[in-house]
Amino acid sequence: MAYIIKPLITEKMTSITEKQNKFGFIVRPDANKIEIAKEVEALYNVNVTAVNTCVYAGKNKTRYTKAGLIRGRKNAYKKAIVTVKDGETIDFYSNI
Repeated sequence: MAYIIKPLITEKMTSITEKQNKFGFIVRPDANKIEIAKEVEALYNVNVTAVNTCVYAGKNKTRYTKAGLIRGRKNAYKKAIVTVKDGETIDFYSNI
């Protein structure tokens, strides 16, 4: 079962990657740290030293448009920040 949905490539995550050798991923909500570490090691051939996870709740959003008031909800998701061994790196752009 694939626990990693996609890598996080944002400006904030890129700066953390450069400074602290940590990489971000959006993962399935039912994935635990051990499963995430094993999958990252298998996919990217690196040694994982630590995994931190954060669960984000979906937030309600409202906009005013010509058609009237539109209400919606942003998706809830789980983020994993993976620390890899010093000297190793993950290249997200190699498969493009």
